[in-house]
This record gives sequence, structure tokens and C-alpha cells, in this order.
Amino acid sequence: MTHSIPINLAVEDALSEAIARKMLTASGQNYIVGNCYMKHGKSYLQRLITGFNNAAKGTPFLVLTDLDSEECAPLLIRSWLPLPVHPNLLFRVAVREVEAWILADATALAEYFSISPVAIPVGVDDIGDPKKYLIGLAARSRVRRLREDIVPKAGSTAKQGANYNGRLVAFVENRWEPAKAEARSPSLHDALDRLRTFRPT
Repeated sequence: MTHSIPINLAVEDALSEAIARKMLTASGQNYIVGNCYMKHGKSYLQRLITGFNNAAKGTPFLVLTDLDSEECAPLLIRSWLPLPVHPNLLFRVAVREVEAWILADATALAEYFSISPVAIPVGVDDIGDPKKYLIGLAARSRVRRLREDIVPKAGSTAKQGANYNGRLVAFVENRWEPAKAEARSPSLHDALDRLRTFRPT
């Protein structure tokens, strides 16, 4: 019987939370999630990262953020947290956004969107704007309600459809398989590997 590992989450939004929870389950370890800190995206996490690092001395933390336009994950981590990172702080960066990790399970996503899986590239970590790419795929879906939920209306200034998060959270919770997706995303593979081997100090 595996020992339970209490852990708190700190994420950008509801979609990142769903992905983090699914990854913890897929790790094969018995993680027990306590609090989830999620308010105002990336700036909120950056502002509180030192506090999360200190709090990790008592209970481990998984912090998940997007790389976005930053050069690389190690530089982002050092710029946010120049102090020594506590061993119980699992600070993971999605390259370039968590949408890349969703795209990485190409078979499941293609089925969900009702599109051909060949439309999704193998090297998802190399996509410059994974969210925009994913929305472009959704626009090609044969399912009208899905298109309406994910794709912004024509002429709208919105960057995503009104139920973007709802649709993708449902996909992550019910269909997304991290163990399959990691083959197409080195950053997801590294994050999963850390969760599989983590032992709290």
C-alpha cells in the first residue's frame, strides 16, 4: 500500500487545476489534494510564490504555470524565485501553455473535436501559441455546439468562446490521458516524472 502524500495546488485557472489533478492521479502515487490557490492567473502566482515556497516546508505544493513568451522554464523559475527552491515545492512550467499538453493527447482530442488526428503536430511544445492553435482546430469541428463554446464569435474582441474553460475542463476530466500525452510533450513528461518520483521531506 502506497503512503498518502498531502499536497496543495497553486494554478492559473480552472483548466490548469483540472490538468494538475489529472496528473496527480496519473502519477501512480496517492496524492491527497488539500487547498487549491487560484485567483488571477500568472501574476497572482508570481506574487505569492515565495509564500508557497515557505509553506511547502509544512505541506508540499504543486505550482503550475505557463511559459508563454518567456525564454525557457529554468529562467522563469529563477526570475520568480531567486531563493533556494524547497524540495517540497514542485514548480512546473507548461511549454508554452497547458493547451499544448491537451493537444499532446492527439487521438482523444481529435475524437472530442470530431477532426482528423493528423491535424495535430507531434511536437506540441514547439507550437508558439498553443491556445490559438487549439481554437483553430475547434473551428474546424463538425460539432456546432462545440465550435460555439470554444471559438470566439465573429467580430468579437474575445480571445476565446464563452464556454472555453468548461468544454476543455470536461475533456481533461473525462478523456485526457497524461500517460499518452507525455510522448508528444517533453515538458509534460518531465512534470509527470517528477510527480511519480517525488518523496516529501
